[in-house]
Amino acid sequence: RPMTLHPIDTGFFKLDGGAMFGVVPKTLWSKHHPPDEKNLCTWAMRCLLVEDGDRLMLIDNGIGDKQDARFFSHYDLHGDDTLEGSLRKLGFSRDDVTDVFLTHLHFDHCGGSIMRDGDRLVPAFRNARFWSNEHHWNWATRPNPREKASFLKENILPIQESGQLEFVNVGRRSEEENVYLKEVFPGFDVFLVNGHTDAMMIPHIRYKGRTIAYMADLLPSIHHIPLPWVMAYDTRPLLTMQEKSDFLEVAADEGIVLFFEHDPVNQCCTVERTEKGVRLKETFPLSAL
Repeated sequence: RPMTLHPIDTGFFKLDGGAMFGVVPKTLWSKHHPPDEKNLCTWAMRCLLVEDGDRLMLIDNGIGDKQDARFFSHYDLHGDDTLEGSLRKLGFSRDDVTDVFLTHLHFDHCGGSIMRDGDRLVPAFRNARFWSNEHHWNWATRPNPREKASFLKENILPIQESGQLEFVNVGRRSEEENVYLKEVFPGFDVFLVNGHTDAMMIPHIRYKGRTIAYMADLLPSIHHIPLPWVMAYDTRPLLTMQEKSDFLEVAADEGIVLFFEHDPVNQCCTVERTEKGVRLKETFPLSAL
């Protein structure tokens, strides 16, 4: 049977609007994404389930539920969707997942990997292989002071301790060779980017005659398409702008479908070239394909 893709909603959280839009003034970004009275904006944590033959792969898995109330109070989790509930609606449980692909190891992308079992921390997907890459794993497990609050060892180290961790071989993207994509599974390529965090992986999935790019934190929402609209969280913002530019030009020319992890309203969009650069073409749900 052909591959099927399912959006997996895991709830909403809030982050500071200024942090999400970097140097863009609030007078501009607040028109698109109005903040609350604390200057916080709502964001999705939308994962993607890839059903393909014997493989059931989950890309990212949200924030999880094992942190304490003080941690969660900073992020104002809300909404009715949960990872488990979204899987259940499709007739799956966590035990059915064969592969968990982690774009990167920030807590809002991988927190659902690990759960508490009494006083132990164990994989929430006991039958799955967890895929990262060696460069990013080393970056996350020896974190720099800027990202330390995003790389939580309780989300990361138990994956390795369980024996379920695997590394995809994505190499390094050097300017000389400028390799755009590397196939890591059949029909599943990776675009490696280093601006947001070191060696984040952007999956490109061939689906129904189109390419679906899972945007992770390279493009959190449709509002981040203009090049200077870059998050303050990014470790190398100028590099992010270059990586966005490289990606968006290919996406415009090849009709790539952008699938958003954090856009609270839009699941997917396409882009087109304009006199102002690459801009939004149209938005639609994944089910429209």
